[in-house]
Amino acid sequence: MMGSATGALLGLAIGDALGHRTEFDEIEHIAAWCPDWRELPLPEPALVTDDTQMTLALARGLRTALAGGPLTPNSLEAPVRAEFVAWYRSEDNNRAPGQTCLRACWRLSKPDLRWQQASEVGSKGCGANMRVAPLGLIPGLSDSQRSGAAQLQSALTHGHPTALAASDLTAHAVRLLTEGAEPRELPSLLREYAHARRTRYDADWLGDLAAHAQDPSAESFTARGWDDCLFVLDRLDAALARPSLETDPCEITGEGWIAEEALATSLLCFLLLSDDPVAAVRRAAYSSGDSDSIACLTGAFAGAHHGESAWPEDWVRRIEYRDELLDLGALWDGR
Repeated sequence: MMGSATGALLGLAIGDALGHRTEFDEIEHIAAWCPDWRELPLPEPALVTDDTQMTLALARGLRTALAGGPLTPNSLEAPVRAEFVAWYRSEDNNRAPGQTCLRACWRLSKPDLRWQQASEVGSKGCGANMRVAPLGLIPGLSDSQRSGAAQLQSALTHGHPTALAASDLTAHAVRLLTEGAEPRELPSLLREYAHARRTRYDADWLGDLAAHAQDPSAESFTARGWDDCLFVLDRLDAALARPSLETDPCEITGEGWIAEEALATSLLCFLLLSDDPVAAVRRAAYSSGDSDSIACLTGAFAGAHHGESAWPEDWVRRIEYRDELLDLGALWDGR
């Protein structure tokens, strides 16, 4: 798809900005100023949240890591860790960031602390996979590199096995769409991927992370996360079998505060409206849960599928961090 990386990065920021205004709000309160979700306006100015900020932090870290050669655990950790700490310390970090990210990034700022000790192994918040889309957009990565890096970037802050699995699945979904997968095929492809990795603990990328949890083995640690994701994919399949555009998507597949629900609810919004990317991000943002993260991921999926032409030009001109998003998109689109 022409400009898939650019489309995905712009889409996630557009979705984020749409959801910024509606996050923490109930549907009836949103309806008081916008009765129809199909007409949800992009705010002016179109400011984003920590979702886009942390996506850009990961993207910068990945760009630095790849400039030195093939992506490995050692080449990835230091630059991404540095970017996460820089985000933590930034005066622009004032967009209601998640407490897990703040606590973990504070610990990551301690140079003598191993990243596994900084990770919040009990948190599966959506902060892990809301930022992972760049790993689905970078060309030339092997499946093992993409999977390992998606899980490692999650584990720097969110070390719960479900956060790792959901991040891996999210990056894989983005990659499948950039490669031309049909949206209707996506749920079964993701299920197949999850089953294949259910008990695969990649110690090369994760080190001794599993030892910091309470599971009897690394394999059972991993399976716990993939099982959560497989369960929510069942809910997604049930929702797609009885589609409803007028129902708050958070009532169907979850409010999105946790990683697997953010994945499922954003996929639901995208798949219900896969031919209309603008409507998809509006439906995602017009929701009662973690609206910015759900719409952010919906926008990434829609942009990866449709390319940069998915988004209205006046929306693109207004989006915060536009120039950096376009530069990264051009880099990974090979322009």
